[in-house]
Amino acid sequence: MKIQPRFVVLVSLLLTVYAALNFYIGWHVAEWSTAVGLGYSPYGFWIPFALLAYGFVLGRIPLPGPLKPIGRLLKVAGSVYIFVMEIGLLLFIAADIVRLALWLTAGVTEEYIVVSGSVALGLIAILLLVGSRNAWSPVVRMHELRIDKPAAGGKAEWTVAVASDIHLGNLVGRKHLRRLIERVNAMKPDLILLPGDVIDDSIEPFLRNRMGELLGRLQAAHGVYAVLGNHEYYGGHTDRYVEEMKALGIRVLRDETVDIEGRLYVAGRKDKTAEASGPDGRLAVRELLDGLEPDKPLLLMDHQPTQFAKAEEAGADVLLSGHTHRGQFWPNYLFTRRLFELDWGYMRKGAMHVVVSSGFGSWGPPIRLGSRSEIIRLKLVLQGT
Repeated sequence: MKIQPRFVVLVSLLLTVYAALNFYIGWHVAEWSTAVGLGYSPYGFWIPFALLAYGFVLGRIPLPGPLKPIGRLLKVAGSVYIFVMEIGLLLFIAADIVRLALWLTAGVTEEYIVVSGSVALGLIAILLLVGSRNAWSPVVRMHELRIDKPAAGGKAEWTVAVASDIHLGNLVGRKHLRRLIERVNAMKPDLILLPGDVIDDSIEPFLRNRMGELLGRLQAAHGVYAVLGNHEYYGGHTDRYVEEMKALGIRVLRDETVDIEGRLYVAGRKDKTAEASGPDGRLAVRELLDGLEPDKPLLLMDHQPTQFAKAEEAGADVLLSGHTHRGQFWPNYLFTRRLFELDWGYMRKGAMHVVVSSGFGSWGPPIRLGSRSEIIRLKLVLQGT
């Protein structure tokens, strides 16, 4: 495959900007370290700092068996640094604005370098603790959705547990998965729906840590269903993943619909990533739902929260999505709420209910600020109650 010059220029520009931002942060930390008397060694500081700054990428490089734990460590440390970099950049910019004002008036003293650096690093530490707590302490959010369709078979209320963006991998592992199993099974749900990104790119840690043993303990009276998210595609193991889930009793819907005992439909779309991942693409939502009985309730899973109007026009009563993580940590949600019609929570789109989850796991840093790890509990109320 021929590499386009434009691509090379773009990647070079991004790497240059990334390096400059990290140099800016590292310079501030080194300056503070010198000011408080901790000392400074160029090699002793910048080499470990570079490994940390590029750890998330370096950790993805395939390594021989004995060295794989080093790669995983780099990836974990590098993922946490993503948060430190973003928050640190904002804090050091704010400190430098004050610094400029002081330089224009009274001058910058070493005391200011000590105080401003200590405040910035202290706030980063506090936000890491708070953000970690938000990421590892899931909440259950409840929505009661009334659907103006008859309750077939006399069952007029359904409890549906929804958990999107679990991101099982090197960061989100068995301990957090147990929290999901316990809370979901305690609901005694009629259905469990997993709207994508169950695994985080590679299937290897999912298999190595036998996470399927736990995931297979999810229990619902009428079954457990999932769809693919973008990360299942990124890992390149979609077929293996679908087979592993099938062995656990979890059906992954790839542009498929399921009739739940003649009472309601569950439909699942391939992720939007499929449109650029192969010749098959994915069905339009109208094609997917064509031919279904219009008087039967229909729950649609589509990992990325897009095309609400088309889903409503095609006859979906409930659309369930994830993907956004609500930005995962401040101030990213300022961007996600502009990118998506709904980046988190609930809205009514015509006759259709839309619920977008911030997700149960996390991508990159296991940190959440302005969002929480969550499980959705839906109470579907049909005609007849």
